[in-house]
Amino acid sequence: MSSARSASAKDPFPAREDALRLQAGLHDDPFSVLGPHMVGRRRIVAAFLPGAATLEALAEGKAHPLTRRTDAPDLFTGAVPGKGGYRLRASDGTGQTWEFDDPYRFGPVIGELDEYLLGEGTHRRIWQVLGAHVRNHEGVAGTHFAVWAPNARRVSVVGPFNAWDGRRAPMRRRGTTGVWEIFLPGIGEGDCYKYEILGADGTVQPLKADPVGFGAEHPPRTASVVRDISGYGWRDDAWMTYRSGNNARTAPISVYEVHLGSWRRKADEGNRPLSYKEAAEELVDYAADMGFTHLEFLPLSEHPFDGSWGYQPVGLFAPTVRHGPPHEFRDLVDAAHRKGLGVILDWVPAHFPSDPHGLVQFDGTALYEHADPREGFHHDWNTLIYNYGRTEVANFLYSNALYWLEEYHVDGLRVDAVASMLYRDYSRKAGEWVPNVHGGRENLEAIAMLQRMNEVAYREVPGIMTVAEESTSFPGVSRPVDMGGLGFGYKWNMGWMNDTLDYIAREPVHRKFHHHQLTFGLLYAFSENFILPISHDEVVHGKGSMLAKMPGNDWEKFANLRAYYGFMWGHPGKKLLFMGQEFAQRAEWDRAGELDWGVLGADWHRGMQRLVRDLNTLYRAMPALHVKDCEADGFRWIEANAAEISVYAWLRQGQEGDPPVAIVCNLTPVERSGVRVGLPRAGCWREVMNTDAAIYGGGNRGNLGGVVAEEVAHQGLPASVELTLPPLSVLFLMPGET
Repeated sequence: MSSARSASAKDPFPAREDALRLQAGLHDDPFSVLGPHMVGRRRIVAAFLPGAATLEALAEGKAHPLTRRTDAPDLFTGAVPGKGGYRLRASDGTGQTWEFDDPYRFGPVIGELDEYLLGEGTHRRIWQVLGAHVRNHEGVAGTHFAVWAPNARRVSVVGPFNAWDGRRAPMRRRGTTGVWEIFLPGIGEGDCYKYEILGADGTVQPLKADPVGFGAEHPPRTASVVRDISGYGWRDDAWMTYRSGNNARTAPISVYEVHLGSWRRKADEGNRPLSYKEAAEELVDYAADMGFTHLEFLPLSEHPFDGSWGYQPVGLFAPTVRHGPPHEFRDLVDAAHRKGLGVILDWVPAHFPSDPHGLVQFDGTALYEHADPREGFHHDWNTLIYNYGRTEVANFLYSNALYWLEEYHVDGLRVDAVASMLYRDYSRKAGEWVPNVHGGRENLEAIAMLQRMNEVAYREVPGIMTVAEESTSFPGVSRPVDMGGLGFGYKWNMGWMNDTLDYIAREPVHRKFHHHQLTFGLLYAFSENFILPISHDEVVHGKGSMLAKMPGNDWEKFANLRAYYGFMWGHPGKKLLFMGQEFAQRAEWDRAGELDWGVLGADWHRGMQRLVRDLNTLYRAMPALHVKDCEADGFRWIEANAAEISVYAWLRQGQEGDPPVAIVCNLTPVERSGVRVGLPRAGCWREVMNTDAAIYGGGNRGNLGGVVAEEVAHQGLPASVELTLPPLSVLFLMPGET
């Protein structure tokens, strides 16, 4: 309760000026006038309640009428004896009455340490303070709301519970932190809300969703939704204990990239997408059966536009309600972990959309974004760029990364569009960008934020991974921060993807002139910890499906694609395939439908699916194929220069004692017999993988399951063997009896 006031009995409380400002929705310090206050020796209660005909306070077993103010007809005041709590009872003049707890009788919730860290912009877990938290406060159940809006004159919580009237629940400003808070009794799980913000210039902003809200309405509706995210019963202890090994540079990592809205749909239920709980069974079982080690989801943060695939998020702290509430997303993660699958989320700190209910001009100023469009606007995407140099904005972003890792047990974050963050002149012409303080093009503030995010993530949640989608040669993306790097665990190898897809799309007769496109990647393959991605970006916007990229007739297309996957799984680097690529979907990906599962009725498609399953199984089983994915001594060329016949051969090696694996590729549609290939030892070598095998849809040509290498030195190795190379095929050989 406020301290006693020295006003005389003749002076009204609240003062006329305060009453008029409350009535007009202009008061910036509502707790100074609303609720209980000692005026002289009396406790005066003031309450603002539009639509009420009468109002009384219930205290000490009695009802105490409050009087309507004549200068502010929605403001009621009166003396209420005692020092304890009270409730309010209102009537609408028709006999309808309702009781409620006065939100202005409750003290603050945010503590001094939180207030200090929020003000400093160093609170690693802002979601524990900001947002909407269901809780008991001073013995009453309700929800505590807190939001950062430093330049606002007034911030109110609005929703159906107060007729979306910003005058009814204006919030308490917390000193110089820029944070506003209020506890609203009786509000709980499932209630919709937004913030009404009166800007510094006196203009009411469009109603804003909560930047730290844990839930949202189904689009196209845009309100935030109160979600209690506490108290989930995780059952993934075994996975969490050992996941650091599953995410390590030495681990087999094969990622199945998924757009959850279009993986499968329920045709008999209006073609709706799967729920999180359904995906926890159907998708998790499928990915585990296919031998993948991780699921990666296109962004699941709340986003207003389906066509953005999630890459233009508004609710960074809210799992999209398209598939269910937050606990059901946890069900999906938990199920994946119990099946031995890691979960990676695409995370988007590069930009945000300009939807009026989002972060744009949040408190009437360029708060999250730059005021100067040369720094703050992406022409490519018509989106806004975060002001990474503002401490509170950087804090908002890296705290959000930590939120997904801690609250949802997510195992990794793949950071989208990192290149657009690193360079101030990204996709800009001369004169359209602002140099950094040194006159250069690097975005020093974004670099610092990414480094901070990685430092915090790896320190606070050991065993996770972060992955950068970075398409330039920026140095040290996956180097630790204390060594001058950005601190990511892995980087997508976009150069490898571009070169190899360009090569494999060429008619085989022309490939000899582009032989280097498959060898060039080995010049830099170990400069970063690379993931080889064939992602969603390669099968949209007219690029066609993976099968459609292949030249030739159907037989040649399937053989080419089988060989390409064999080349990829034999190549150093972790693996990533987008959904549908594993069974050679014929059509380009359509986010509004589902994958064309019907093609699995055809042998070639089933064969492709089996090939990917077997490649994953082999990759996981053979240490030589994964433990040194990121180490130069895990790779040795056997034959890199046979351009005339488009043949490549190399050796994959693991730790001492691990059997080596030789990979041999023939990327022409001509069977080649008697091709001598060097090997590190004489004796029996098993043909553990042949992409031309009949079970994959091939012609079943090859070496009858194995060969015997002779002690004939060749290609710098002490032994060698003559091989039959099927057309458009890749062979994997390892020592051992057939």
